Amino acid sequence: MTSADQDAQRNPAQQYPRPPLPEQSQPHPGSGEHMEPRPDHGETSYSGSGRLTGKFALITGGDSGIGRAVALAFAREGADIAFCHLPEERADADTTAALIAQAGRRALPVAGDLRDENFCKHLPERCVTELGGLDILVNNAAYQMSQPDGLTAITTGQFDRVMRTNLYGMFWLTKAALHHLRPGAAVINSASVQAYKPSPHLLDYAMTKAAIVAFTQGLAQQLAPEGIRVNAVAPGPVWTPLIPATMDQEKVAHFGEQSPLGRPAQPAEMAPAYVFLASPEASYITGEILNATGGTPLP
Repeated sequence: MTSADQDAQRNPAQQYPRPPLPEQSQPHPGSGEHMEPRPDHGETSYSGSGRLTGKFALITGGDSGIGRAVALAFAREGADIAFCHLPEERADADTTAALIAQAGRRALPVAGDLRDENFCKHLPERCVTELGGLDILVNNAAYQMSQPDGLTAITTGQFDRVMRTNLYGMFWLTKAALHHLRPGAAVINSASVQAYKPSPHLLDYAMTKAAIVAFTQGLAQQLAPEGIRVNAVAPGPVWTPLIPATMDQEKVAHFGEQSPLGRPAQPAEMAPAYVFLASPEASYITGEILNATGGTPLP
């Protein structure tokens, strides 16, 4: 490896591919297997240090993207992992489960839709019954669909799907999980730069991410006396299947170039933030929004 290659590896602006990226599209929900370049979930780079040994985690949307990266990192830190995914994401879910198993931990993939209240109500109980407990809940799954024509192009059907996936599912699942969480447990929600700097073509999605910030900060105050911490990560642009599956090809090609680092993040770059917030080292941190935006300043 040349010194220039070594410098590029150390330089966060050069560490991963920069726009323009190849123009591409996929039907929703998309798959990382068909993206160019393939997303990095930490398969060869993340090394655990036992920070979550003996813990049990439940992650929504764990089949791909940030969810897979978090599942892999948690497993390499010593946690057993339950994660949910849409039925049509079975192939990606099998890959995530294999990565967890390779880390020497148990994986429990569960197919279902977070828009189904009954599914959300029973998911934490299944985690406890089949894995043995529930210490960490990661509300990560989300739906978006870019609408360049603005508000008038957002149908009631789309609006309902965004709200029920991003907010109702989180609300139902967290409420059900409270029956199983004990002092020392952690809830981590996926917010977004969109909560603070909304893109006009993602209006309904941005609304939900702002609501997640409020939910995180309010619930943190409710649960603090019980010793349960609630925090969120606010990613900037991240290279996940949601991008080619919900945006036009020109937006995909230039995705992430607006960040000060000049590129989108890889899912592997988000995982350490979730590990930190789940770990005992973050024992005095609750109600916090950890920004991981590539340099875009947020409140």
